[in-house]
Amino acid sequence: MKVDGTPFRSIWLNEDGWSVDIIDQTRLPHEFKVERLTTLDQAAHAIKAMLVRGAPLIGATAAYGVCLGLREEASDAALRKIGDILIATRPTAVNLRWAIRAMQDLLLPLPESERVAAAYEKAAQICDEDVAINSAIGDHGLGVIEAIWEKKGKTGVVNILTHCNAGWLATVDWGTALSPIYKAHNKGIPVHVWVDETRPRNQGAHLTCWELGKHGVDHTLVVDNVGGHLMQHGQVDLCITGTDRTTAAGDVCNKIGTYLKALAAKDNNVPFYVALPGPTIDWEIDDGVKDIPIEIRDSHEVDFIQGKDSAGQVSEVRILPEESSSANYAFDVTPARLVTGLITERGVADASKEGLARLYDRLEYKAS
Repeated sequence: MKVDGTPFRSIWLNEDGWSVDIIDQTRLPHEFKVERLTTLDQAAHAIKAMLVRGAPLIGATAAYGVCLGLREEASDAALRKIGDILIATRPTAVNLRWAIRAMQDLLLPLPESERVAAAYEKAAQICDEDVAINSAIGDHGLGVIEAIWEKKGKTGVVNILTHCNAGWLATVDWGTALSPIYKAHNKGIPVHVWVDETRPRNQGAHLTCWELGKHGVDHTLVVDNVGGHLMQHGQVDLCITGTDRTTAAGDVCNKIGTYLKALAAKDNNVPFYVALPGPTIDWEIDDGVKDIPIEIRDSHEVDFIQGKDSAGQVSEVRILPEESSSANYAFDVTPARLVTGLITERGVADASKEGLARLYDRLEYKAS
């Protein structure tokens, strides 16, 4: 995608051929800053502190984290320790574990002297495959949007509600939930996106609005609890969200608040789609509510809010009383029964074991 006319991915190899450049997403939308990663610890920090976020991008960053770690030591013990360090950074997104396993499966059989070069080649492959996967998700999701546009007699606009950021900033490029929107916009279909602010980190306000604005897509920011109201009044034609982990039975785990949007969509007969790449499917679990670990993040993210003040300075302010406490559950699980369909790189599947089995062999992305 482009930023002010310049093409960017969310992660890329520096021109020195070994260090890794990322966009520091904690500084958006007020500052566009490229951060250079040169060590395993820096890669782990980038994931944990959410300089990078979004399941596919976390996986890609972890792959390059392995590369950086191996530059210090390439033994079997070091490779396993590197994996343990990176996996511990974020517990919910399955792509992280999948990427580490893919790297280890390739590298452990190789002589130590060959591991660094092979690791960089594999990390680049993971990134390129992610771009291709997300572009294909966009193509299949475009069909969903086109069908709604035709049903409306190709008049007015197609109103889409999304939650959190599942655009190119959450992947290597294109995005998952936003990829169909970009494809529709590029094809000339008039789309308008209702963007949930997505408290407490405000990824919708900070990142999705920034992305859509840079690409020229019409959008409106709303607070998280407006979605149901919009659906009741016929102002949402469909919902599309991303997911950090999808079970073999079609349950989806996404940013906290997604479940409530799915309930509102069900009550108002609004189609609720989830866009995901194959590596996001966790084939080892069926019951998402019971078995997906939900990350509980630092309460500071709830207690304080960041923004730009009247003097143009980026700062944060506390929004609750000093004596009050808060809890910060980062994700929730939407049961498959509430999901209209799963938009994947291989087509649109029913949110069920049978639907996913028609598109995937469950051993393809085995992550344990």
